[in-house]
Amino acid sequence: MSEAWIIEGVRSPRGGGKQGVGSMTHIHPQRILAQVLNALQERAGFDPADVEDVIMGNGSGVGDHAMDIARMATLDAGWPVSVPGVTLHRFCGSAQQAVNVAAMSVMSGQQDLVVAGGIESMSRTAPLSVDGFTANNAHLYAQYPLVPQGISADLIATVEGFSREDCDRLGVESQRRAAAAIDAGHFKRSVVPIHNDDGTLALDHDEYPRAGTTMESLAGLNPSFAKMGAMNPPNDTRSFDEICKAVYPQISEVNHVHHAGNSSGVVDGASALLLASPEYAKSRGLKPRGRVVMTATAGSEPVIMLTAPAPATQLVLKKAGMRKENIDLFEINEAFAAVVLKWQREMDLGNEKLNVNGGAIALGHPIGATGGMLIQTALDELERRNQSTALIAMCTGGGMGTATIIERL
Repeated sequence: MSEAWIIEGVRSPRGGGKQGVGSMTHIHPQRILAQVLNALQERAGFDPADVEDVIMGNGSGVGDHAMDIARMATLDAGWPVSVPGVTLHRFCGSAQQAVNVAAMSVMSGQQDLVVAGGIESMSRTAPLSVDGFTANNAHLYAQYPLVPQGISADLIATVEGFSREDCDRLGVESQRRAAAAIDAGHFKRSVVPIHNDDGTLALDHDEYPRAGTTMESLAGLNPSFAKMGAMNPPNDTRSFDEICKAVYPQISEVNHVHHAGNSSGVVDGASALLLASPEYAKSRGLKPRGRVVMTATAGSEPVIMLTAPAPATQLVLKKAGMRKENIDLFEINEAFAAVVLKWQREMDLGNEKLNVNGGAIALGHPIGATGGMLIQTALDELERRNQSTALIAMCTGGGMGTATIIERL
């Protein structure tokens, strides 16, 4: 089996993802991704005509994200029409899945040069036309009455006994670490500027972090999902909280502990990585920064939904013949505080190697793009610390988790 070398990776800044607030909300997501693709080509110096596929993740797939945005952005970037594109959807893990699929293709010898990553302009995410995750399928809903992810996160906290203070403490630490990383310039290696259509600068830095966040400031925020928990989903007489209690009868109520300060931020952004076979890279003089060691995907109970990062972590370690002690850095997506706390409990790991530059609570989570960003963040940090190996894992909708182990070269 061949290796999948990571030649380069770039990402856009994470811009505020609410109309009229973020600096990129007026830019079409195809244009954001096209600029990231061209920045990757300029940085790495490859011939776009050699790219055998552009694999992009997206968690929406409708509205301005529709019609195979990977292909459309490739055309928008001015790349040769011979370069194909495909868009993948694994909810929050879409970009990571795109990179994993690209790595599988290169490692199997099927392709030599692939670009992978993701895009999400959450400011342009169209309203869903279906009743939740089960998409109007009454038969599926009868088996698994899936609830919104915020309710699932609160359910994890309730079942696991994580308090509001536990979750807030993680949120404060995420902001502290992100602020320190920004001050030290840790993200400058990967972030490329995004421009307006007239060529002027739109954004060149992550604009979501809130430096100075404290336990006291978070204590004043109301739980985001308490009112939602009391609501009835369409075609069900039970509230979301009652559904949770029916599926998990050991709890007496859902403890709503998540809010804007300990949940991932709503942002716009795109990421792209260049993966190549060693043979191709050597023939073109492309120097690798790292390689993909192993990938894995896992499933878990879909009502609680967000508990698969640890199973995915355990599986990818097993498939790689490694132990957690072999990993220098972990990037676990901060979809919600309880997700990370649950992963830490299952993996029996502290904070020293985990999300050392903060995470999505501070920086934001552009659903379909985040996985590519996390891989870049991990690779940048391995280089900065002169360390070897990182593991990246994410939770996704529907009760799944994605994982990737990378090694610096």
